Amino acid sequence: MDKLKTLLLYLFVFTNLIHCQEMNKTPEFHVEISHPANKYEIEFVSDHIKTLEGSHAGLPYGGTSGDWGQSGKRWTEQHGTPIGADITYYAGYEDTFYHLDADFPVEKIKDYMERAYANGEALPEFHKEPLQKYKRSGRYEEFAYPINPYNSFSDLVFGFAPKGMVVVWLRFGAGVQIELGRYQAEVIKDDIELEKKLFASWSMNRREVKERDFIPNASPQEWDNYRARYNYTVIFTSENRGLRLFRMWMDFFNGEQEVFYRPWINEASYEKRAIPKELNFTWETGKDQQYTVYAYFNWEKTNGVFKKVGNQAKLEFKIASDNSSFEVLLDNHPVLTDSMRVFKTNDKFNDSYK
Repeated sequence: MDKLKTLLLYLFVFTNLIHCQEMNKTPEFHVEISHPANKYEIEFVSDHIKTLEGSHAGLPYGGTSGDWGQSGKRWTEQHGTPIGADITYYAGYEDTFYHLDADFPVEKIKDYMERAYANGEALPEFHKEPLQKYKRSGRYEEFAYPINPYNSFSDLVFGFAPKGMVVVWLRFGAGVQIELGRYQAEVIKDDIELEKKLFASWSMNRREVKERDFIPNASPQEWDNYRARYNYTVIFTSENRGLRLFRMWMDFFNGEQEVFYRPWINEASYEKRAIPKELNFTWETGKDQQYTVYAYFNWEKTNGVFKKVGNQAKLEFKIASDNSSFEVLLDNHPVLTDSMRVFKTNDKFNDSYK
């Protein structure tokens, strides 16, 4: 054990040296380009990410992928602080070229660039202060268990929906993704030269792509609906007095992600949040009594309950005293899940029962 601690101490010192060296470099970030589903894939003609420093940055090679807010792919690091985007693209399922010229709110960007969000715990030997949801430590934090629990801005994520709808998110490592804004691309009517440029290297022509991919009446309404927010907090209850909460990950229908750890999992704040899509949380009620639950929600049903209850609501996860199941309630109104599963786990947390 002493050798392990010595090794970790050396790793801690080495990590801090690397951290100091990185602070002299232009900060890096990754870019992802996503869509709601594969049938909504788009292709790019030109792209430029505007940066505060004036450095060159762009999109990954190829078209969109993944699902809403998650492309599932990573590309070469880009450099600088993103403050906008100038993108021309083709939506084959609409047979339409679009131009996006977006300027991000610079002061808001600067604020987020100062933040590093908790991605997990760290051992007390290396991080003695209570874990915070985020701290202001700039662009160079990178989560590394057991040394550093925080991660700075890491990914700029684009989501392209029908009719020129574009949503942009900021990601901070694993488990934290925040919507920056919704932007509107404009239809390019005079597109002959763009067609020549895009299809020059394709094996299919524009007519063939349209015949294969066209979706009549494609609409962004579903993904606009997902952006609805309600002011609510999250609480956990159980008749078992041994309950200790450790972690919860929430994915929302609007593409955002939020993570809760101790101590704030016990006193989560009221915030304007979207409707949860899926979540998992971990708790203990004694030694060798750790459990994790996964739950999945239906947007229409869940949104209906939120509409009925309104704002300043408590989303309660009521755990059975024997840990076998749980209920979801919004101010005592049942919230039905599409599915849920509870199973035993053995993850390590600083405050686990010994």
